Amino acid sequence: MGFKLPKAKSLEKKVFSLSNEKDFEEIALAVFHYQYFTNPVYKAYCDAINRVPATVTDLEELPFLPIQFFKNFEVKSGAFDPQVVFKSSGTTGLTTSSHFVKDISVYEKSFLQCFAHFYGDVKELCVLGLLPSYLERHGSSLVYMVDSLIKKSDHSESGFYLYDYHRLKDTLIKLEGEGQKTILFGVSFALLDFADAFSMPLVHTTIIETGGMKGRKKEVTKAELYAQLQTAFSLKKIHSEYGMTELLSQAYAINGLYKTPSWMKVLLRDETDPFSPAAKSGAINVIDLANIHSCSFIQTDDLGRMHGDGSFEVLGRMDNSDVRGCSQLVL
Repeated sequence: MGFKLPKAKSLEKKVFSLSNEKDFEEIALAVFHYQYFTNPVYKAYCDAINRVPATVTDLEELPFLPIQFFKNFEVKSGAFDPQVVFKSSGTTGLTTSSHFVKDISVYEKSFLQCFAHFYGDVKELCVLGLLPSYLERHGSSLVYMVDSLIKKSDHSESGFYLYDYHRLKDTLIKLEGEGQKTILFGVSFALLDFADAFSMPLVHTTIIETGGMKGRKKEVTKAELYAQLQTAFSLKKIHSEYGMTELLSQAYAINGLYKTPSWMKVLLRDETDPFSPAAKSGAINVIDLANIHSCSFIQTDDLGRMHGDGSFEVLGRMDNSDVRGCSQLVL
């Protein structure tokens, strides 16, 4: 099966208009060919494991680059000076990942279109950010996304609240009283701190937790986190966001069941053999077709479980993997 090397711009146009599995696989294979021939780091890895274009004919055969490569190499498809460099969080002394973003408008299109798909028009929402650990460092892709959503919402109360829990409480009471649909993005430890200080029924507010306990509080399971937040705010549903520095797309969950936008897909691999697929549970591989100028095929350190409807759970971290800001601790 032969491919003519596609142009990045033509691929970009197709990525965000995918509507079915056949088109997804076709574009994914085209992106693989493009990145194999334009990304020296990815090509070297593919060659080393003998997964080259001539041998890759479907999604299961795609080579997924271990996420650790982003810590030591510039993973770029094509030569360019990045508009933005996103940096991962990490424990002191550990090397962090760098994602070199050629065109920030591609990231913006990805998260805006994805957010609209799951939550509707951001202009009708008030967007609040409780992300203290991310705001306290430079280069967070999560902060960039939430800051953009805050600005797009154009609501007078939209904004970041850092550690100002009293002001956040007053804002939520005001918004609830007005019946204003609100999104609260929160890092896990800050949401728990806020819940301990100010419990209140939330009727018009959706909480989206972004992970991120990482030494700030005693680790709790996802089930415990959801239960505490549901009790404190009288909510039946807690939403979650699954993203990472190395990607340009996110998955969103309700009570732990994640779904992806049409240009993103999660596949599972065997925990002990990274080159063998797994059906129901295993380590998570991500296809992120928005990541056209970096690498769209990432082998993560997360464990997951797939469900029949295409949704997935994140079951935690693989043994010996680094602690990351968006930790996912579950039973």
